[in-house]
Amino acid sequence: MKFNYRFSNLLGAVYRQGNLNFSKDGNAVISPVGNRISVFDLKNNTSETLPVSTTKNITSVGLSPDGNLAILVDEDGAALLVSLVTRAVLHHFHFHKPVNSIRFSPDGKKFVVTKENVALMYHAPGKQREFNAFVLDKSYYGPYDETTCIDWTDDSKCFVVGSKDMSTWVFGAERWSNLIYYSLGGHKDIIVGCFFEKDSLDLYTVSQDGTLCVWESDTELDGLVLKKSQDRPKPQREGEEEEDDDEEERVEGEEGQIIRGKAEAPKQTEKTKNVRYKQKSKHFFNKEGDFNKLTAAAYHKPTHILITGFSSGIFHLHELPEFNLIHSLSISDQRIASVAINSSGDWIGFGCSGKGQLLVWEWQSESYVFKQQGHFNNMASLAYSPDGQYIVTGGDDGKVKVWNTNSGLCFVTFTEHTSSVTNVTFISSGLVIVSASLDGTVRAFDLHRYRNFRTFTSPRPAQFSSLAVDVSGELVSAGAQDSFEIFLWSMQTGRLLEVLGGHEGPVSCLCFSPVQSILASASWDRTVRLWDMMDSWQSKETLPLTSDGLSVAYRPDGQELAVATLNAEISFWNPHTATQMGSVAGRHDLEMGRKETDKITAKQSAKGKSFTSLCYSADGESILAGGQSKFVCIYNVKEQILTKKFEISCNLSFDGMEEFLDRRKMTEFGSLALVDEGAGDGDEVHISLPGVRKGDMSSRHFKPEIRVSSLRFSPTGRSWAATSTEGLLVYSLDGSLIFDPYDLDLDVTPASIQKKLQLQEWTAAIVLAFRLNERALKQEVLERVPYEQIPVVCGCLPDVYVEKLLSFVAACLEKSGHLQFYLTWAQKLLMLHGQKLKNRSGAILPTLQALQKSIQRHFDDLSKLCDFNMYNIRYAVALSKQRGIKRAAEEDKEEEEEEEEDNEQLSEEINEASLEDEGMVL
Repeated sequence: MKFNYRFSNLLGAVYRQGNLNFSKDGNAVISPVGNRISVFDLKNNTSETLPVSTTKNITSVGLSPDGNLAILVDEDGAALLVSLVTRAVLHHFHFHKPVNSIRFSPDGKKFVVTKENVALMYHAPGKQREFNAFVLDKSYYGPYDETTCIDWTDDSKCFVVGSKDMSTWVFGAERWSNLIYYSLGGHKDIIVGCFFEKDSLDLYTVSQDGTLCVWESDTELDGLVLKKSQDRPKPQREGEEEEDDDEEERVEGEEGQIIRGKAEAPKQTEKTKNVRYKQKSKHFFNKEGDFNKLTAAAYHKPTHILITGFSSGIFHLHELPEFNLIHSLSISDQRIASVAINSSGDWIGFGCSGKGQLLVWEWQSESYVFKQQGHFNNMASLAYSPDGQYIVTGGDDGKVKVWNTNSGLCFVTFTEHTSSVTNVTFISSGLVIVSASLDGTVRAFDLHRYRNFRTFTSPRPAQFSSLAVDVSGELVSAGAQDSFEIFLWSMQTGRLLEVLGGHEGPVSCLCFSPVQSILASASWDRTVRLWDMMDSWQSKETLPLTSDGLSVAYRPDGQELAVATLNAEISFWNPHTATQMGSVAGRHDLEMGRKETDKITAKQSAKGKSFTSLCYSADGESILAGGQSKFVCIYNVKEQILTKKFEISCNLSFDGMEEFLDRRKMTEFGSLALVDEGAGDGDEVHISLPGVRKGDMSSRHFKPEIRVSSLRFSPTGRSWAATSTEGLLVYSLDGSLIFDPYDLDLDVTPASIQKKLQLQEWTAAIVLAFRLNERALKQEVLERVPYEQIPVVCGCLPDVYVEKLLSFVAACLEKSGHLQFYLTWAQKLLMLHGQKLKNRSGAILPTLQALQKSIQRHFDDLSKLCDFNMYNIRYAVALSKQRGIKRAAEEDKEEEEEEEEDNEQLSEEINEASLEDEGMVL
């Protein structure tokens, strides 16, 4: 089994904090999610998370005008220069202080960064390779408080910076003699947005108290005059006093020029008249009496539309400069943290960090283009559908969400639970989801009609912490954490069948055997009990454990049982003989970090950590384990050794990431993390009580702790998913860059394969291609085989290569347009080698499930298209028969009968076609 799993996507979180951006063509939204970046393609309805991550949560993103480069800056000011084409990190840089905003100039030659009370202008990274990609050009001082927002003129000659000191500053990007700097007041609160008018120096400024000021300039952009070189001050000699010509100070050096602005306008020279601004008008967003903080703003220059977001979740669209309200709408009950508008001005993106919402609104048709929301609390569990196409997650917010693994988007949310969801699972048909919750109910949801069709409850209220459904989908069992009992219900009738008593502690995990109707239950009473469902629900065996049982999992063939216990051990048992086969000690593999409020070292606290989730791989050879740590381990069951360890996150914004406390945070008063800023009277942070897992939510600085709550292998074996503090992480096998030949020899070369193809020796060419194991070459060979030769080639193929060819056909079928061609390959291989493949069904199960997933996806798409076309044809036929002539009722009846016959024939043909497809699937 291969273990070169790579991070492929992040689901379950769409926006955390920072600014949203649209791509150059306006069809994709680029959203910061924690310390990663997600790109949501709105046209194709897909999402992708880039394989780059910063050390802390991203706070600002700058996108180059050509859409090829992005600069990501995190909470500390560490920046990454990322190529959006190759998805690679090109450069690392540190601004040493938190950055408020970053903007590229429209010509792409410069970019401005605002940090503290200074605006820094850098040369943008060029097309050629440079030793230092970030070269500082000028530093602009002027505001007295932190700078908040930036905007450029269309020709990149000037930029404007807003500040928390209620002032707005216009700076010249070049050495203009009539515009060095200009300070504008007029506001009574923090500046949230400042925007230039199209091809003009006229300005709009928006402040937090809901005030808009319109500023008019007396000079056009063409009226800016470059400063001549002789106007530059001569270098000073020591002892000479500096002559202050105009009230600016320039220091040229390694860190570029420094330009210091003063509150009053610069002195005017005789030759040139300085640019002046006057306030044209002032408008207010809030009506009399109500006060609503303005939190985000964006302006679309070509259409003169201003979008403003407020702390109550309302947004307004105004047309400027007349300030006409186009429309206003409430989209959330949380504050709107970020607003962006695409290049055409049709779509507006909103980010709400409180709930983790990302919305794209088309304002002309007044409809949502995109609406996604992650679990705003921790995810508790996940499950794959039997074909691997969907993932269902349950969260502490009481929601059950279903995600499409291909698009990475959530397509249905069930909100019936009133407390946190502890466990979710699919039944074997893949059409029903079952979820257990602490609200005392187990609910079954239908994926056809998207409704809650069964609710299972216990006679006395109980908090359900574990859940299992048997292979037939008929028996639903849930374990209670307060009454120590296991409840069994019938899916068909919804009635309680039996209450299984016997455990002396909370039931932590349940699992049905895949081959027999036997239920395994792990409990804190240090036992695993096996219950026989056929023999009046009696306890068949009791397996004694060395510590409290936390998780239990059956091997896919049902011949082995794995149990994770509180002492961080995984023990393997034979369920038929009730004997222990072996164990793995995983304490050292968990490597827990030290939390900021911990009084003991990480080494000591690791003694109390353990694995809380187990999952066998599809072939049963290895086991995936995760727990209260940032690591996920894959163990080989037979050898009982650690095969590979994955680090789920490197985000230092989470607690418990580092093994040792940061010495830079240590002061003479103790750790800075234990001093709660702004708590009043110098109160310390309250140390969390023993056993508290979530941290103190009431403290001003809440750092979530990194942990993995649930793990699952995909049924196809190509990927696995983990629910962590970050979200739902999907890791998959990336075979595109790896040369992994099967049976390499000197004569196995691309040239020899091409020679076999020319000689039309198809079987030999396929065998050679699979020995070389190069994807593009395998595809070329396969597609060169004539259609009528497929049965012959399949019959002649050696047994070793049948399985390999079948898995390759399954992979190709997912993306290829040659549907019938690849379906024929799959059909002939299964028909001719079915009996031999059946004998090895356990080993090739992942391949068959991958094949089923691909066929099912095409079947769903095609059946929708056929239905749509069928309705269109019926409509066209009905229209053609109505020729605008009033006909007798008898003629109408005859025509209706004919039409019904036609429709019946059409539907029979379509049914026959779909039956053939299903035959091919089987």
